[in-house]
Parts: sequence; structure tokens; C-alpha cells
Amino acid sequence: MLQATHLTKRYPSPAGDLTVLADVSLTLAAGEAAAIMGPSGSGKSTLLYVLGALEPPTSGEVTLDGQNPYTLDPKSLAAFRNRQVGFVFQDHCLLPQCSVLDNVLVPTLVGERDESAADRAATLLQQVGLEDRMHHRPAALSGGEKQRAAIARALIRQPRMLLCDEPTGNLDADTAARVADLLVDLHQRQNTMLIVVTHSDALAARFAKRWRIDRGRLAGN
Repeated sequence: MLQATHLTKRYPSPAGDLTVLADVSLTLAAGEAAAIMGPSGSGKSTLLYVLGALEPPTSGEVTLDGQNPYTLDPKSLAAFRNRQVGFVFQDHCLLPQCSVLDNVLVPTLVGERDESAADRAATLLQQVGLEDRMHHRPAALSGGEKQRAAIARALIRQPRMLLCDEPTGNLDADTAARVADLLVDLHQRQNTMLIVVTHSDALAARFAKRWRIDRGRLAGN
């Protein structure tokens, strides 16, 4: 289970501290999915980064299956993110010099050798419909194909939680719908916790839980 309790995040500024998150609390169980919506600058992405152990909160606590990642030393924190959290960003962030298969395998290059990683990557690429593109470089892929490759990469470690920041923001409507279908399908297959930050009402409508954040405060079901 993901549990966030009384999270605040402030950044110093010449005019005084800027509050980006204000007393945010939420829970999400394994197999659940949620959308976070809100205007630009409302704190959506910051909340995602705090939940994903990328950005420590100023106060409050985040735990994933009872573990607070921010109590770990830097090496253990990096290992926690690598094993427990998968990220999908609006920009796919694929390495242009590597094949699709090698891009998917990148998270497995850190830590202990994973003997089953190549087989798992091939299976994921089949599930996302890229089995015939796995040896291509990203430049040969469409925008939707690049995002599907990024989703496969995010899932290669079989993370407990998948966090997506505007995963369909750069895609046309038809491609966005296909990528959304894929996200939901793979989330259900792997029984992950899924949180999607989006401006898309159509994407948010796919999730039973929908939160809205405005001026750093979270509300919703």
C-alpha cells in the first residue's frame, strides 16, 4: 500500500517560501489506480516526484508497503526507486543510440545481475505491440511507439508502483487512447499501484479514483 500523510513541500524564493504542496494525504492499495488533475503549476508533478522518492517532502511522510524511502541512505534510496517504482514521463526519455530492447533493459543494468531480464523485456515488448520493432532505434518509431517502449521500460523491474506524468500529453487523440488502454491493461495484469497525472478528462475518466490538486491542496474520492 502507498500511504502519504500530511505532505508539504516548500521551496525558498526571494519573496519567502513558496508552498507547492500543502497538507496532502492519500492512500492507494495494490491493484488500485488513480488520476491526479489540476491546473498547470498546481503541484501535480511535484506530488508525483515526492511519492516516487525523487523529491523529499519538507514535512510529512511517504511509505510504500510500510517503508519510508526517505529514511534510506542515498545508495539504498536509488535501489528502492529502481526496484519499487516505475516512471513514465510525457517525454519518453529513450536513449537515441540504443535499440528499443536495450532501452527497456536499462533499469536492469544497476545492481545484481538479472538473468531473466532479457526474456521479460521481450515479453513486455510483445505485450505493448513492439515485438517487431525491438531492434530499431527510437528515431525509427512513431510518438506512440516511443511511449509504449517507455511503458515497457517502466515495468521491466516489476515495480510495486507505476507513476505517469502526462503520458499521453504529446500524442494525438487516437494514439493517446491506445496508450491509455495499454497502461490500464498492463496495470491490471501486474497488479501495480498506478497514478497518472493528466490534463485529459478522457484519461482521468478511466480511473475509479480521481483527485484534483489546486494551490497545493488535494481533494477528491
